[in-house]
Amino acid sequence: MEYRIKHSLPGRLRVYYNKSQLTDRQAALAQSLLSVQDGISGVNVNFITGTFLIRYDAEILSQKKIESLFKALGPKYLEDEEMLSSVELPQKQESLLGTLVWMTATHYLKAFLPLPVRTVLRVFNLAPRIGKGLEQVASGKIFKAEVLDASAIAMSLITGDAKTASNINFLLNIGDVIEEFTKKKSYDNLKNTMLGDNDKVQLYDAKTKTEKSVPLYTLKAQDTVVVRTGSIIPADGDVLSGEALVNQASITGEPLAVEKKEGASVFAGTIVQEGELFIKVRAVGKSTKIQNILDMIDSSQSLKISSQIRSENLADSLVKYNFALSLLTLIVTRNPSKVMSTLMVDYSCAMKLAAPIAVLSAMREAAQNGILVKGGKFLEDASRAETVVFDKTGTLTAATPNLSRIILFAKKDEDEALRIAACLEEHFAHPVAHAIVEEADKRNLIHPEDHAKVEYIVAHGIATTLNGKKIIIGSRHFVFDDEKTSLPENLEQLQEDALQKGESLLYLAQEGELLAVFAINDPVRKDAAQIVKALHKSGIKTCAMITGDDEGAAKTAAKETHVDYYISRALPEDKVAYIKKQQEAGNAVIMIGDGINDAPALAAADTGIAMGDSSAITGETADIVLPADDSLKGLLYTRLMGKRLMQKIDFQNKGIVGVNSVLMFLGLFGFITPSTAALLHNSSTVLFSVQAAKAIMPPLKDL
Repeated sequence: MEYRIKHSLPGRLRVYYNKSQLTDRQAALAQSLLSVQDGISGVNVNFITGTFLIRYDAEILSQKKIESLFKALGPKYLEDEEMLSSVELPQKQESLLGTLVWMTATHYLKAFLPLPVRTVLRVFNLAPRIGKGLEQVASGKIFKAEVLDASAIAMSLITGDAKTASNINFLLNIGDVIEEFTKKKSYDNLKNTMLGDNDKVQLYDAKTKTEKSVPLYTLKAQDTVVVRTGSIIPADGDVLSGEALVNQASITGEPLAVEKKEGASVFAGTIVQEGELFIKVRAVGKSTKIQNILDMIDSSQSLKISSQIRSENLADSLVKYNFALSLLTLIVTRNPSKVMSTLMVDYSCAMKLAAPIAVLSAMREAAQNGILVKGGKFLEDASRAETVVFDKTGTLTAATPNLSRIILFAKKDEDEALRIAACLEEHFAHPVAHAIVEEADKRNLIHPEDHAKVEYIVAHGIATTLNGKKIIIGSRHFVFDDEKTSLPENLEQLQEDALQKGESLLYLAQEGELLAVFAINDPVRKDAAQIVKALHKSGIKTCAMITGDDEGAAKTAAKETHVDYYISRALPEDKVAYIKKQQEAGNAVIMIGDGINDAPALAAADTGIAMGDSSAITGETADIVLPADDSLKGLLYTRLMGKRLMQKIDFQNKGIVGVNSVLMFLGLFGFITPSTAALLHNSSTVLFSVQAAKAIMPPLKDL
């Protein structure tokens, strides 16, 4: 890569590159690669002048080091097709004011040109709009706004008023530019909102044994990433080294984490609950999050809501009345000016512009609150739904084990039994161990390490020696079968009771005697019952929960959340069957889940909604993806936003009909000229578009 230093200050460097040798996409890739280097705080690239502006920490980097980075940017990186495909070129920003000033200046300066030149330019300017009208007529679409515009211009020319024809065309062009700019700005705002915060991952260099934070989209196959406690695994891959407990509830629906070691496969969207993993990435490129979002936004343009389609159909159907009124005006008044005034006003422009802008604005507003909506159609479907189907684990519950109760079997109190258990469990990262330790912390119990070294038996439990006595804690099989602890008389009843409540049991024993049993459950989310109540208030008739869990766990969760109906021990196909049954009964259905096993049901529902920490395939299948922190509140937010969007579009349509009808009759009675009618019509269209872009919901946190 050819470059030269243009200007240099401590912490700031401007570098020229050879534009003839480097494409804009390669320059954008170079910008991305430079920006992730340690010590560099920012890199801006000017594609027009061919310069990089680099801001850096002079205490970490030197100018010489930065120059060496430029030297390293050779074909290995800048000609890598996979890396180039992951880079998005910035869109050139056009100035609306500049465009309008240029159009106005050229329109009025034409008056100073010789008549033959003016005539040629007039034909050149008017022909496209008349041509559009003729195309619609030729295709049999007579009642279109393009035909109205062409008719007004043609009538002006026929009556010999070329100046009015030129002015009308100029005002129509101004309106087109403003409308296109407004719509494009809404589209770009949505895209920029969704792509504003690029996810970061820790990239590991095995040669130098160092790591650095880089944007997710820069990952490529065979890269090594480090994922630690609390982080989401960014891509499918294989564990090279390390050990961790990975919460795969988003894939399997099970609340307990699984152990991952060298050689194990891991999947994007799962969470490292405890530990550290070095993972070799299997595949990236076109499947990156950014590329998926861009594809989604593009495809969402074809997913029109029915209110938007009704607006367009209504606008087209009203054109015939424009023509009828114009014909009547011509017959009664014989005044071409009044006829042109009625032709210059139509309902199509505003209706066809305001509705999509309202939809794009709502999608952007949702994105600002962490909600990814893949098309306005899904907001409408969510607004008209009468049934909501919930998954249980990870949806109505947090998939986080919790100590629900302690059953004592020896002469010890709860705190003493819990202290012993926490003393053993604090050495391990298993979610059940965490539940024990967390409860001890809540009770402010001190559990000093008076025991010998603990021994962890995988999938069984823990054994150690405390005050010269053997202490064990673990599963029933480990405690009673392997370690031969005496069975208490009421053990079967205890287990049956736990099954009914959806609890799993952990047993603590000493020297063959059972000391205590700890009941662990997966509690429902704190706001679950409140959200179900609010959904009913919004018009939802049935809130159903369908889960693969046992009857006891399902019944307990259903009771606590106040859902209307539940099914336990369900398979994925059972969820799909229930959804289809509801649809056959005429009910639109929302399905919300987080696991791979929920994907078929999400696809079958009218609106499939994924929790924020869902699996990758679930997020891809879903029509809407909620934020990780407030997923259930996000569900309610989506429902209310859909309803308000529909109300907004209907209200705007009524306003558009009202305003343009007034303008039409003002022209009919001679109060405004055709040019004024065109100006007011276009101005009202812009105002309705601006109104369409306004927010319709409070922030999610304030809901």
